[in-house]
Amino acid sequence: QVQLVESGGGLVQAGGSLRLSCAASGRIDSINSMGWYRQAPGKQRELVAHISSNNTTYYTDSVKGRFTISRDNSKNTVYVEMSSLQPEDTAVYFCFAQSSNLNIYWAQGTQVTVSS
Repeated sequence: QVQLVESGGGLVQAGGSLRLSCAASGRIDSINSMGWYRQAPGKQRELVAHISSNNTTYYTDSVKGRFTISRDNSKNTVYVEMSSLQPEDTAVYFCFAQSSNLNIYWAQGTQVTVSS
């Protein structure tokens, strides 16, 4: 089992920045990748970014150049720096971890609200 605790999020004005953190515990040696999905009201959950164990990264097109995902292996923590935030980035952001046997674990979710 993998446990995830995420932090960060909040309210920010358009053009502002936020950082989300996601700390993993438990069977961290089984984790292949970690990242974030987001879900806005009335919309499907969307993959935002992820980073693999070899530090390969992926970003959805709408956040490329604005979001940066990174990891600190000494802290078993993944971060996403979000800059130039726009109202359309408003959503609940869910950290996830995928294990080598393709199990997916979820954090509790954190609200990001961008005001115009």
